[in-house]
Amino acid sequence: MKFRIGILSLAMLLLLTFLATACGAGNNKPAAAPPAGASPEAKEAAGEASAADGAIETASFTLVGVRDAQISSQQIIADKLGYFKEEGLDVTSQLIESGPDIAPMIAGGSAPISIQTNFMDIILASNGVDVKIVAPLAQIAGTQAVVGGKNLHLDSAKDLEGKTIGVPSGADVVIAINNMGKELGVDVSKIKYVNLSPSDAVVALEKGDIDAMAAWEPFITKGIQSGGKFLFSGTKSELPDNPGDVNWMSVHTTIQATDDFLANNPNTIKAVLRALRKATDYINNNREEAIRILAPELHLSEEELTQIMNRNVYSMEVTDNYVSGSNGPAVGEYLKNTGNIKMEVDPKRYHDLNLLQEIAPELIKAEFK
Repeated sequence: MKFRIGILSLAMLLLLTFLATACGAGNNKPAAAPPAGASPEAKEAAGEASAADGAIETASFTLVGVRDAQISSQQIIADKLGYFKEEGLDVTSQLIESGPDIAPMIAGGSAPISIQTNFMDIILASNGVDVKIVAPLAQIAGTQAVVGGKNLHLDSAKDLEGKTIGVPSGADVVIAINNMGKELGVDVSKIKYVNLSPSDAVVALEKGDIDAMAAWEPFITKGIQSGGKFLFSGTKSELPDNPGDVNWMSVHTTIQATDDFLANNPNTIKAVLRALRKATDYINNNREEAIRILAPELHLSEEELTQIMNRNVYSMEVTDNYVSGSNGPAVGEYLKNTGNIKMEVDPKRYHDLNLLQEIAPELIKAEFK
């Protein structure tokens, strides 16, 4: 998954919103609607009655995700195993190839409910887009990693100073590199960065043109398969002076809805969350079967997908790690430095976990303050 979203101008977002509204973007179909010509009071009463009796407000809609193990594994499982249908939903599961493309879709109105990352929501919120995360789905910082070349020898992390790392400009994995440097005393300003796409970095690593590559899955696994050595990620380290679990980056897959969709479809969203929770449990309790279902959908071999999924933690729990790590100063500072946001945004501005609290209060283990 490419975790790099260019800055979204407010003017462009407003233009997209206007065009989407004018063209009737989206294919969401309400299960029932008040009669034509009904008064605003009647429409409001109908909505309140629907929410009160637990009826699904919008049975048929499109859920936009990404053809990526980090982003849409639960979405695919819920679709293929019929969990959405069990909840009374007729979901069209749309998987796009480039995750950053979801941001303009949300701003333009064609993706009122979607799955991407919390970084995207920070950027959207900072640009005035009304969107709310309704639940986390996975901790995916383990797939943001650095892989060393076959000829790279490190006696300590400090030996990375002066080395050349191929990394896409603006890639979020740099957060992990910076935090590693702070913790282990590595002067990251002495690392030589070369702007390479992940696929080009894999080739350069194999040829020995660079000392290491920094990217995300599936390119991390491909780099290792070509003879590279895993060095560290946002959550794991195999550096000689600091092996084991680390907390150098936190980024989560999340499901989010626009404010309008959230206000008008609380029961629909709760049904989606119940289906995704079933899918989460299935992935964790039936990993081999899940991989067999997911591999053809994600265009990966089962061996590749096994390694990738083992780097993720599929969980809908709202933990201290999610609350503090994903929205902490390091993330805000990084997004400002890369030009993705102009100012940090209060996490409560782009979160509404009330529906998750209603269906599964045991998942809420931390709160925003």
